[in-house]
Amino acid sequence: MRPLFTALGVLLLLLIDTLLMIVPLLLLALLRLILPGHRLRARCAQGVMWCAETWARIGKRIFVGLTPTVWDIRGSAGLRRDRSYLLVCNHQSWVDIPALLQALGGRAPFFKFFLKQELIWVPFLGLAFWALDYPFMRRHSKAYLERHPEKRGEDLEITRRACERFRDIPVTLVNYLEGTRFTPLKHAQQASPYRHLLRPKAGGVAFALASLGPQLDALLDVTLVYPGPCVPGFWELISGQVPRVIVDIRIRELDPALWQGDYQNDADFRQYMQAWVTRLWEEKDAHIARLRGVPA
Repeated sequence: MRPLFTALGVLLLLLIDTLLMIVPLLLLALLRLILPGHRLRARCAQGVMWCAETWARIGKRIFVGLTPTVWDIRGSAGLRRDRSYLLVCNHQSWVDIPALLQALGGRAPFFKFFLKQELIWVPFLGLAFWALDYPFMRRHSKAYLERHPEKRGEDLEITRRACERFRDIPVTLVNYLEGTRFTPLKHAQQASPYRHLLRPKAGGVAFALASLGPQLDALLDVTLVYPGPCVPGFWELISGQVPRVIVDIRIRELDPALWQGDYQNDADFRQYMQAWVTRLWEEKDAHIARLRGVPA
């Protein structure tokens, strides 16, 4: 029964934390829409971020206080809150987000995620995502795009517009290059050439770099590893059944050449970007093997 009581305690405190912070966050977001003057709107935007960061800070303490999970965070010493980062990370579980909050919360600007359109309907959180200017992506299937070719490039246009809103503030822009969570089934269906990763997609990161490149100070190459035979889910985390999570952060320089081309219309630049992403993913795959103690 202990895991059940732990989970109920974590859920109750997370709900209280969310309810306490979402009300002022939404009020400030609405004021940002209606108040005149750039200065007042900027103040409201700062208030929105303060609410989000306070929510995350309380959430971190809830997990540390109620669950036995050891957060093995590596490479965070050089992070700064006044810098802007592009963060790329492998994606395996709903636990990934609490892991990133544990590792980077208070050390780097608050995250901006690219989210699936369906998440806007999640109670409370959907409104919070809207208030935080998280871009919602409409991911169409290949069959749908064949029937509606006019929808091609829609997500890339959403990426461009979202990045425009992030130009004047420090930001940590999170990009899951795989586009979805890793599972053995997806790995087999893709015939992925990587042992621990799905195939990466270069389009989204290319457009983010094209929009924000000169503003970005570094690439945060984050690798998440869950030691053990299985990747845990959110229930395992809140019920205290995740003994350890490794969050490995590598701060890398960004070559200005990465945002000085036209990914959509220049085949040579597109090939260059795809080669860069492939090298990054090959290194990450080998790094995961080392962190897991598995021969690469």
